[in-house]
This record gives sequence, structure tokens and C-alpha cells, in this order.
Amino acid sequence: MLGEIQLSVSHANFTTWFKPTELIEQSDEQITIAVPNTFYKRQFEVKFDDLVRSVLEKNGATPKRVIYTVRSSSTPKRAGVSREILPEDILPTTSSHPTSTSVISSTSGYVGNSLNPRYTFDSFIVGSSNDLAYTACQAVSENPGTKYNPLFLYGGVGLGKTHLIQAVGNKIQATNPKARVLYVSIETFVKEYLEHVRFKKGDFSGKYRNVDVLIIDDIQFIANKEKTQEEFFHTFNALHQANKQIIISSDKPPRNIPTLTERLKSRLEWGMSIDIQMPDFETRCAILEIKASASGVTLDSETIEFLATHIKSNIRELEGALNQLLAYAEMRGITPDISTAEGLLGDVRKSRPRHLTPKQIIDKTAKQFQIEVNEMCSAKRDKHIVTPRQVAMYLLRSELHMSFPQIARELGRKDHTTAIHSIEKIDKAIKLDYMIREQVAEIREKLYV
Repeated sequence: MLGEIQLSVSHANFTTWFKPTELIEQSDEQITIAVPNTFYKRQFEVKFDDLVRSVLEKNGATPKRVIYTVRSSSTPKRAGVSREILPEDILPTTSSHPTSTSVISSTSGYVGNSLNPRYTFDSFIVGSSNDLAYTACQAVSENPGTKYNPLFLYGGVGLGKTHLIQAVGNKIQATNPKARVLYVSIETFVKEYLEHVRFKKGDFSGKYRNVDVLIIDDIQFIANKEKTQEEFFHTFNALHQANKQIIISSDKPPRNIPTLTERLKSRLEWGMSIDIQMPDFETRCAILEIKASASGVTLDSETIEFLATHIKSNIRELEGALNQLLAYAEMRGITPDISTAEGLLGDVRKSRPRHLTPKQIIDKTAKQFQIEVNEMCSAKRDKHIVTPRQVAMYLLRSELHMSFPQIARELGRKDHTTAIHSIEKIDKAIKLDYMIREQVAEIREKLYV
């Protein structure tokens, strides 16, 4: 089953949702599949059940019931399965990856790489907002210097860019301990370059040009630093010419970084640029569920959904709110629940709209595309009107979880199949079209300011 499913879904979705599952019971009446936690259970019951049943049917199994159960120590283990699902498979701790720390010191003639061993692919939660970036990073880690070089990830703060780019470095180092991997922030690069120029301190060129993988974080801060840009340009050329991997993160795409020289912009756009967006509702729930489990706490679905609904800006703020809730509950000796979360995080609710309405989404979308709302809700099919209408439908679905008939009515459509088609089209466009990604992200940001 898993082998066939792997061919029909994205690598990121397979790794996140299907890989940690296990078939534990099979009969003509019932198939029972073990999943890691209650959030996975809900996802399979609502989102993946049709896929599981169709794959079962293709393989000659037509049970009356398909049951999803949370894996526990008392769950029976099916004979023939190589191992049971461990917590490390979902969210490994630093101690579960001893090689990540040891390779840093064992690399011959190489002093450190500044990588955080906790940043791995296994501990990264994948969703529709970041699955393309996740898949590209895995491809780079398997074939550094040959695929997507340079790899440029961009997006707002706290969306997982640093985690992903360091996960690439850790994977390469774990696979090949002799690989020279260097991770630095652009601030460190600038500081060391200035020290080199002023005091002739250290072998600056040797440090940055004699590596196999160079990972630069927050390159947007190189703006307005002409001499540093020139040095980075030459470093980039030397590494790229030698087929060494370059990975860069930023809060904006190369073309939008102010005062960046044209020749450097063109270099940064040589390979693959990928936008990481704000996590969707399901991804936020998964992050909360898994982070809470890692702290030894099981949160009820109501509390998780409350946090995921009211904190939409970035993952750091989401984790911060969760840590605040868990710490408060531990100090008071109480079980964290929705009432505690409401009392503790009330200020969060005040800082965001309590009730986002369809009208707000439609108005913001029309304003973003500089058209009138009545045009967007009319029967006109001009391209400059159709695209904003489709984006509005997509946002009504993703932000308010409205039904297709409701969405169609809000935009003046009679047939709900128009809404289905529009949402599917924008969902695909977000992965492939930078302009659409940027516009959707900007509208979302304005909705929650």
C-alpha cells in the first residue's frame, strides 16, 4: 500500500503523513491502521480515507470498515513488520542524532560548521505552504552541487527557512562526514570581511571558497554594502564554477532586495527560488500536536484548534504561545485546556480580527488587484477580473473553510463547480507562479494586521 501511495502523492506529503503509519490488522471485515497521534487520526479520517480505500481496492482488499487508531504501547504489533513506530520518527531530539554532533568535530582539517544538530528533515513539519521547499532541499541534500544550485529560499520571519537550510547541511554532513559544510548568517560574513579588510585578520577567501557547501542565512542584510556584495559575488562565482553547492535564505526574492547589484541578482536567480508561505490551518495544528507531544503533554483538539485559529502569523509565535501555555500549566499544576489558553492568550485575540468575514477577504483581494468589488462579483470573464475572483475564492476556502456553494454565492456565481475549479487552479499556481504566491501572501498578511 505504502509503495503505491508514494507514487501518487508528493514526497513531502508521503514522508509527513504516510511513512509513520502501520497496518496492524487485516480481515475481510476490517482494516486497522496505526497512526502516531490524534491529529494524524483526524487527518486520515477526513482527508486521506478515500485514497487509502482506493489503494486497498486496487490491491484486492474491500473491507467494510477502515479504522485508524493511535499507536500506543498496548497496540498489538502485526507480525512481519520490521519495527514499531517510535516518537523519534515524528520529532527526534538532539540525542536521537548523535552523528549530527560528532561529524562536526570529526571532519579532518575542518573547524566547525555552525550547524544546529536539532535542525533535521525529520523534525520539520511539512504542509502545503512549504512542501515544494522541503522537496527541493531533500533533492539538494542527496545531490549537492548538481541540482538546484544555488537554492534560494525566501519568506517571512519564523516560517522555517533556517530550519530547512540547516537540515540540508546536517543531512549532507551525516551522509558524508568529510564534506566541508559551512553555515553562517550574512551578518557574520560581513563582520569577518570587514575584519579581514581592516586588520588582515584570518584567511577570509580560504574559509569561504574552500568548502563543499556554503549556506548563507538572511542575505537581505547585504543591501547597501557594496564592497561586501563584490566579495560575495566573487565567492559565489568561485564556488559555482567548482560545482559546490550554495544555499541562501532571505525574507524576499532577489529582485526585491534593495540596492542589490544586477549581476548579483542574476547569480542568485540562476538556480531555484522558492517561496515559503505562512502555514495553513492543518499544518499549524500538526506543529502544535507534535511539539506538545515532544514536551510530554497531550493537548485536546479544542485547545490545539484554538491556538491554530488565533495565531496565524508564523511558526515562532505559534511555538511561543504553546510554550507559554505549557509553562503556565506546569507552574500551576493544572492540565492545559482551552479555557487556560483563552485566559492566557487573550491579548493575542485582541491583536487579530476575531471574526474574519467573507466581505473582508473580497474587499482586500479587490484592493490588492486594483479592481472594484462589483467587477469581481460580476459575470465578466476578462483575465484581469477572473484571476482576482479565483484568488478570493481560494482565500475564502483556506481562511474561512467555507463550502463550495457558499463561496460561489459570495462571488456571484450560480454553479459551485466554478469555485472548485478556481480553488484547484490557484492551489497549483501558488506552487509554480511567483507572482500569484506573492499576491496571496500579501493579501493574507493584510487580513491579519
